[in-house]
Amino acid sequence: MTTTTTDRNADLLRQAFDHLNARDFEACNALMIEDFAINIAGAPSPRYGLDTWRQGIEVAMQAFPDLRAEVKDCFAAGDRVAVRLVFHGTHTGEFLGIPATGRTVSYDSNEIYRVVDGKIVEEWICSDLASLMGQLTAAE
Repeated sequence: MTTTTTDRNADLLRQAFDHLNARDFEACNALMIEDFAINIAGAPSPRYGLDTWRQGIEVAMQAFPDLRAEVKDCFAAGDRVAVRLVFHGTHTGEFLGIPATGRTVSYDSNEIYRVVDGKIVEEWICSDLASLMGQLTAAE
């Protein structure tokens, strides 16, 4: 059986999330181009670069040190890879001004990536932050 470019692109994203879960951020960065584009739903414009990506990951990991991405679906067409995830973690650090609650949370994220020549060049992230924030702020 021949492996297609689209199969390799999907495998690349699965590998990236395995590295993320292992906290191997250098290995994640090695799969991306230097001026990687970050498009987040609701943000006014894209952000760029591995340093920017790393800062976002560090914010999340400081708030949810055990954060884990569970890949539910991953499929590719052409240079695009769609990934449906559920993130799980425990809120033990401040997140977006909300002090640590100690709560275990989970939220969905639908993400699309563009891959060129075996490298991740762009992402579009649409996470269910309303659900996450509701879990963090709900009365007990």
